[in-house]
Amino acid sequence: MAVDPAVILRFAGFAALATTIASAVHAETATIGRTWPIAEPDALTEIEARVGRQPANIASRFGPRDRWSAMQVASLAPAALSRVRSVVPFHTLAFDFRGADGRIVYPKGFTFNPLAYVTLPQRLVVVAPRDLGWALGQANPTDFILLAAGKGADPIALSEKAQRPIFLLETRVKERLGLTVAPVIVRQVGQKLELTEVWIDHTGESR
Repeated sequence: MAVDPAVILRFAGFAALATTIASAVHAETATIGRTWPIAEPDALTEIEARVGRQPANIASRFGPRDRWSAMQVASLAPAALSRVRSVVPFHTLAFDFRGADGRIVYPKGFTFNPLAYVTLPQRLVVVAPRDLGWALGQANPTDFILLAAGKGADPIALSEKAQRPIFLLETRVKERLGLTVAPVIVRQVGQKLELTEVWIDHTGESR
């Protein structure tokens, strides 16, 4: 019995959105037939104009970035040893899923494995801020780097410094992927997630 894509997009949306944007950026375009100038104002120009009309001190109204709701980040314990384990990210519907005719297709409480229907197209490299340098050395250009809680967990500043997108680890993502420690590299292997947890020596000890 196949699960409707709308149900599993909740799990795949994070990776699928990034893939879609990347594909759109690199897509080729072609012109067919006659063309006319665009009459509407350029959207980016309008945005820049509105920003220019804002008070110079508007940023102070929002307070420090670490207090923004969008900047709340999940915490992970430091990995005490290096190991590899597998997780099946089962998902249970919190509501009845109905078809176009109103009949229940999948009832509330229906549990399934999203990885049976979608593919995680890249790895996730999850680290505390102090291990970001390690993550940058490990991550492929297509991988996502996610920051767990820690001193300096500001993805905006760190993205600018690293010259690549860096994201925050949300609690729902932590729970969905079964993450408990960091650093950890997450990748899909078949219908499971393979979690490679890495112990990093910060004291000069060997383990």
